[in-house]
Amino acid sequence: MFSGSIPALVTPFTGGSFDEEAYRAFVEWQLTEGSTGLVPCGTTGESATLTYDEHFHVVRTCVDQVKGRVPVIAGAGSNDTQVAIQNIRAAQAAGADAALMVPPYYNRPNQDGIFAHFEAIVAACDLPIVLYNVPGRTVTDIKPETVVRLANAFDRIVAIKDASGDLPRVSAHRGGARDGFVQLSGNDDMALAFNAMGGRGCISVTANVAPGLCAQFQAATLAEDYARALEINDKLYPLHAALFSDASPGPVKYALNRLHPEWSADLRLPMTPPSEASRAAVDAALAHAGLT
Repeated sequence: MFSGSIPALVTPFTGGSFDEEAYRAFVEWQLTEGSTGLVPCGTTGESATLTYDEHFHVVRTCVDQVKGRVPVIAGAGSNDTQVAIQNIRAAQAAGADAALMVPPYYNRPNQDGIFAHFEAIVAACDLPIVLYNVPGRTVTDIKPETVVRLANAFDRIVAIKDASGDLPRVSAHRGGARDGFVQLSGNDDMALAFNAMGGRGCISVTANVAPGLCAQFQAATLAEDYARALEINDKLYPLHAALFSDASPGPVKYALNRLHPEWSADLRLPMTPPSEASRAAVDAALAHAGLT
């Protein structure tokens, strides 16, 4: 269902408000450059600072601009199970093809609690679900045995974005989950090894800035052309690091503004512009990748 380069889209702001015109142009550029799916309102999209109405306006805008050309996987998670259910229903009403769902953060449920959270969501809505495991942000880790349990219990849990940084999990999930369960990397800098171990793509931060190169990289790995993939990875690797040289998505928006000055680098508090050192790292990485 999902594969290749799937950018976790930034949300452009101008004067503190969602800039729909810029977003539509940004989405169109992503499609032209070869992205094979899009994720509105994920972490990189500053979803934590969007109101409910803004959040699903962004999702509707993305769906409307895409017009079915690639899948749209809408960020819809919450640490409150009932709010998560409300969100996934809103994502479906907005026309999304699937929902990206984190486990409950802050509450820190045990593994049975995580399973029950997703069990309730599956029972409440028939939209496909992509698990999003990012314990560095949520403090809640969906352990491999729970991923396997969820994948085998519910056909509509179709994939995982794994940002745990623990590569052996690719094999653990592959060995236990049903056939067809899709693994997507959540870490650009690990995407080469992730796909070599059985992954099918990446929900990517770097693809915001280098969608063409990221699409070519993913196509090479899926064709098992690892010489070509390694060549592209070497171009992109400094950018993978530079885009996290300060709090994300500050460096990402700075990089985009460098490439497309018509798109503002504005952030919403508590996010602030990247430091001088971070900006210098981004500038060098853009040059290394041949983007400037």
